Amino acid sequence: MKEKLLILGIGNLVLQDEGVGIHAVQALEKEKHNLPGHVDLLDGGTGGVGMIGVLQEYDRVLMIDATLDESPAGTIKVLKPKFSTDYPRLLSSHEFGLRDMIESMIVQENIPDIDLITVSVKNYQQIGMELSPEVEKVIPDVIKLVKEMM
Repeated sequence: MKEKLLILGIGNLVLQDEGVGIHAVQALEKEKHNLPGHVDLLDGGTGGVGMIGVLQEYDRVLMIDATLDESPAGTIKVLKPKFSTDYPRLLSSHEFGLRDMIESMIVQENIPDIDLITVSVKNYQQIGMELSPEVEKVIPDVIKLVKEMM
């Protein structure tokens, strides 16, 4: 039997590029009929400790999130964090919730195998549900990457 896989989009949909993880999951939902049966999709909003139980139901989690770094907007990276301190600088609206969630699962010794796909963003402080052109154009690349990692 295939391992249970959760594809989790994290972010705030109303803060422009900060919602890139959710936009990616929404794009995958349009193709759900083509995804393997052991794969679930979830809009995780801004994350947080309330999601611990959900994540612990899975063997593996592919998390998609925006990150603030020095890379150009739209840069995609894949990370394999082992500890909460290994996570890159995420956005302030959910950084602490995610770190707390990871720390709690580590303490409980019940943490799925997590891969983190980040998309570098710059446009995240104004209200708006549209992604910037730089981030919008990489959504197909994120989807392709997710499919390769399944």
